[in-house]
Amino acid sequence: MSNCDCCMIEERTTISDQTLDEERALYGLAHANLDHVTFAGQADGESALKQCTDLDMQDVRFELRYPLWHVDGLTMRASTMTDTCRAALWYTNNAYIDGSELLGIKALRECSNVTIENSQVSSSEFGWRCHNVTLANTTIDSEYAFMNSRHVRLTNCTFAGKYSFQYVEDLVIEGGVFDTKDAFWHARNVTVRNAVLKGEYLGWYSDGLTLDHCVTEGTQPLVNCHNLRVIDCEMHGCDLAFEGSDVEATVLGHVDSIRDPKSGHITVGSVDEIVHDTIFGCGAEITVVG
Repeated sequence: MSNCDCCMIEERTTISDQTLDEERALYGLAHANLDHVTFAGQADGESALKQCTDLDMQDVRFELRYPLWHVDGLTMRASTMTDTCRAALWYTNNAYIDGSELLGIKALRECSNVTIENSQVSSSEFGWRCHNVTLANTTIDSEYAFMNSRHVRLTNCTFAGKYSFQYVEDLVIEGGVFDTKDAFWHARNVTVRNAVLKGEYLGWYSDGLTLDHCVTEGTQPLVNCHNLRVIDCEMHGCDLAFEGSDVEATVLGHVDSIRDPKSGHITVGSVDEIVHDTIFGCGAEITVVG
């Protein structure tokens, strides 16, 4: 066999059945498997796996802060980051997480190419300034989630928390239930399909928001939107909708009230009231078909 670099097989380090608590316990580790490892203890050391490369982790428990910063290449399965594991993944690229718990504040920030599946996230300020992030079959409890992130896709996720998806760009949501107020503010190029959106003040100041076969609930949705499309959606308990918005909408069933959409066309099954009390005036054509 040739000894040239292109033919060499990288040897992997295996670390198993250990508890580590010192500062930078495994700093700079590369090409390693971690199995049944716990980061906890009296030394209370930070940054256990900082500046690492190509990690494969199974049944790992993190209780200490800042463990996975500047990591390139990470697979994590059946692992737990507890609520004391703050700011767990920052500046990390090419990560796959499956069947795990991310429970500490600010768990994901300024990361790219991250996939999370079949997991539980309970983390305020989750997912800020990330790029190319995919979540599937995952529950998320967070405030200010995904702020300023780009190229995000969520499939069959359940979300609870306020102020989500602010300033996000290029977001696709397929399925799931989202219980969140002030969602999608200032968001750009967002498509939501076949999902339930519960919460007040949905989508204000967005540009390029599309709701396709969704159910929305809550007061004053879709205000001051540009390039808004609503395709065969239901809007339950929605009053003063579409104020100041450029909109093309087909709403199935009833809307409590519509207030002065700026331009476009709205077709609705029924509406209690069309309100005219703003400086915008009602420049949109509204058709009631019920």
